[in-house]
Amino acid sequence: MEFRAIAAGFLLVLSAAAGGEAATVSFGVRNLAANTAGGRRFDTTVGRDHARNVLEEATSVVWSLFHETSAADRKAVDAVELVVADGITGGCRASPSQPGRIDLSARFVGSYGGDIRTEVTGMLYREVARVWQWDGEGRANAALVHGISDWVRLRAGYAPERWVKPGDGMRWDEQYPGVTARFLEYLDTRRTGFVAELNSGLKKATSGEQIFRRITGESVETLWAQYKAVYASA
Repeated sequence: MEFRAIAAGFLLVLSAAAGGEAATVSFGVRNLAANTAGGRRFDTTVGRDHARNVLEEATSVVWSLFHETSAADRKAVDAVELVVADGITGGCRASPSQPGRIDLSARFVGSYGGDIRTEVTGMLYREVARVWQWDGEGRANAALVHGISDWVRLRAGYAPERWVKPGDGMRWDEQYPGVTARFLEYLDTRRTGFVAELNSGLKKATSGEQIFRRITGESVETLWAQYKAVYASA
């Protein structure tokens, strides 16, 4: 909790400059499952006002973390909306076909056994990042795309306990919670703004691996080996 408070405070300062521009984007929340157990839990425990505030705050944070200081740098999205519905599979996801829409499963909300307000807040940070991040025109390594959005969640202080610890994982693009995000955290610590450069490089059609070399002069495999060595010797 202490780390989350520190991270949140830092990111609010970081995003202050972007906050004014966030006002040019509309934010909304619709609960289409208000009569279900999950929909009622969302309204009473998470709250529509809280969710809307997170959408706006997370947007400013994402713009700042990605160093997207003007509208020309960013995707052309004029509205970000959270839709809570009963028929959604999984937990929470940005719609691949409707830019700016984020779907949240009411069944997930109803069945989640932990702190649902904190979990939904973290999920929204991740999915707001998905709304704004680039994906190599659909060709980028899926683990890299998910890793960048998970990294935003991590920077916001909402990394779940179920994620791996720093240094864990078999491959940099392993499809396991937190592996790629932790790797990107290490790289961004070594080179401030690394993830912003990486995201910017994904504006063009690419799988993404070659961007690591363009930024650092080393392959992603070499960088991964260095990352593993740091934690092996810790």
